[in-house]
Amino acid sequence: MLSTPLGYKLIASDLTAAIKRTADQPIVKRETEYYLATIPTIKTVDDFIKNDRVFKYAMKAFGLEDMDYAKAFMRKVLAEGIDDSKSFANKLSDRKYYEFAETFNFARYEGAATIFERARQGTVDRYLRQSLEIDAGQTNEGVRLALYFQRKAASVETPFHLMADRALLKVTQIALGIPEAAGTMDIDRQADLISKKLDVADLKEPEKLEKFLQRFTALWEIDNPSTPPLAGVTQLFESYDANISYDLLSQMQRVRKV
Repeated sequence: MLSTPLGYKLIASDLTAAIKRTADQPIVKRETEYYLATIPTIKTVDDFIKNDRVFKYAMKAFGLEDMDYAKAFMRKVLAEGIDDSKSFANKLSDRKYYEFAETFNFARYEGAATIFERARQGTVDRYLRQSLEIDAGQTNEGVRLALYFQRKAASVETPFHLMADRALLKVTQIALGIPEAAGTMDIDRQADLISKKLDVADLKEPEKLEKFLQRFTALWEIDNPSTPPLAGVTQLFESYDANISYDLLSQMQRVRKV
């Protein structure tokens, strides 16, 4: 089995080729062809949710596959849309729900929601990248974490954005040598601790980002010599709003708005 640094480097050095290999997998190819052929026929929220193959494909594309059973929950996300600041998607701390409702914006565009590129090839592109990361995690969760961080880094504006995403926070803690127990601290103190060790603006610079991820993968390998996936790490990618406590949700809302 490849080490974490080498496994990450082999994929990250030629992402285009890696994604093409993923797209060419028979199951992925079949599901993608079905999705592209069918999504133009989807005109309502009910059409979308009732077509299990299309709905599950879209949910996986947005990293929400663990919630594809929660159809009543997702119907509310889609039906209320994003235009009202009090809508369900706007209240949830996990940004993926907002992005999902924005892409499949039946609330605003009704039957025309699926004519946009973001609902078609844009969703396919997301699905392929998600599938690539999940496949990588089957043999090494450290590689999956690094690829995920690489993908999300450009959207990070403050330490709070790192703290609001459990997978991003895990990478940050390991790379910066911050104990996991620090996660129990007041969120402002956590943000201050991260700021002292990392200028988040550096994450937008490819060379600095790669150095950061090289450090993470090296440290991950020390603590987790290349072995099968750790169940606890896989849970970092699961959505949590459906089971989150009210108090924690309130705290995370502060994180999202910073």
